Amino acid sequence: MSARAIVLAAGKGTRMKSARAKVLHELCGRPMLWWVLEALRAAGVDDIVVVTNPELDPQLAPFGVRTVIQREQLGTGHAVKIALDAIVPDDGCLVVAYGDMPLVDPAIFEDVQAAVDPGAGTALALVTAVMPLPSAFGRIVRTGPSTGSAAADTASGQAVERIVEAKDCTPAQLALDEMNAGIYAYDERALRAAIAQVGNDNAQGEYYLTDTVELLIAAGRRVAPVPVADYRSVLGVNDRVELASAGALLNRRLCETHMRAGVTITDPATTYLEPGLLLATDVTIRPNTVICGATRIGEGTSIGPNSRISDATIGARCDIRESVVTASEVANDVKIGPFAHLRGGSQLADGVRIGNFVELKNAHLAEGVKANHLTYLGDATVGARSNIGAGTITANFDGVRKNRTELGSDVKVGSNSVLVAPVSVGDGAVTGAGAVVNRDVPAGDKVAGVPARSIAKKPAET
Repeated sequence: MSARAIVLAAGKGTRMKSARAKVLHELCGRPMLWWVLEALRAAGVDDIVVVTNPELDPQLAPFGVRTVIQREQLGTGHAVKIALDAIVPDDGCLVVAYGDMPLVDPAIFEDVQAAVDPGAGTALALVTAVMPLPSAFGRIVRTGPSTGSAAADTASGQAVERIVEAKDCTPAQLALDEMNAGIYAYDERALRAAIAQVGNDNAQGEYYLTDTVELLIAAGRRVAPVPVADYRSVLGVNDRVELASAGALLNRRLCETHMRAGVTITDPATTYLEPGLLLATDVTIRPNTVICGATRIGEGTSIGPNSRISDATIGARCDIRESVVTASEVANDVKIGPFAHLRGGSQLADGVRIGNFVELKNAHLAEGVKANHLTYLGDATVGARSNIGAGTITANFDGVRKNRTELGSDVKVGSNSVLVAPVSVGDGAVTGAGAVVNRDVPAGDKVAGVPARSIAKKPAET
């Protein structure tokens, strides 16, 4: 049976106390809504309509989904109805989900779809969960007394009779601990017939989607409950406390996925990952480390502690400690840190050593280069095996434009040298400590002073 989905995301999310729409708040580097859409797509649902509000709608273009605007907040039944009115009717399965439930696993969407069977009379499947009391979730009312287990009730044949919203519950119903998770899969034809009959005679004066349960049962159709093992997987996010809790659960899932694939994470509670990372086997991540963006890390590399890697490619057998690497490429057997900062466009070849308080920006360092202390290399190219002394900087900005510094192979730059770009230093050249190099230095020359001048012995002096 083909499937498509309606995602409800028109709520204002006032408890977030934010100018940003609730479903756009991020968890592990992705908006809340992104997690829901990705889970649906992973469960085989590609045709998705998001019900939104006028303020949020323009911001959803990057998500690649159709949107329908709910201009009046008249309840979930009303939201689903306007979405159905905006799409061509279909004979397949239609999933209804909420945009503020980022913890839902694709398997839950798969299971609820699989439970719909129009041929056998099952027009609706809904996800249920046993949750701690008290709870604001709607209660599942079944046809018989509960066994204490939602799964056992389902196995024993106890059918869902109706769903009662918490604000409409009697005291006895509030004592029920099986809740409606808010995830549904319908036979779309049956849904269209039922939604037209939903009224708003309730405490909120709203059109409840949950009323379709009784309407379908009254029409002789079956409603199948789909219990989940862990209620946390269907929790929504309503405020920033819940946002942080959900983010921690998602982050733990990401860490566990990589650990099971051969990555060592010393302390998952203080390791912060994003989706889409490529981490090879035997990577080690030490505490207080953030790895995000389109980052790839090679086999046997160690990251951290206290490091941030973003949009970077890191090779094999590297060691990066107490450092930041952003939008840069690092080859194999490179050591970085502590307290180094690689900014955008930097490229390090095999065996480079970057030490304490060294900053690189758009710098290309060839094999075996060493910059061990207190150095800034911006817009620079450094040849193989060159050594950069402590306190060296490239003065790359002339007040109008950024200029490059070109160092050849086997260059030795003395401590506290200033390389005033644009400037080049040839292979094997040496600058003395404190030199201000504002003219090109030929290969093999030695320069010192302010400004730097050649101090190499002439042939007649030898």
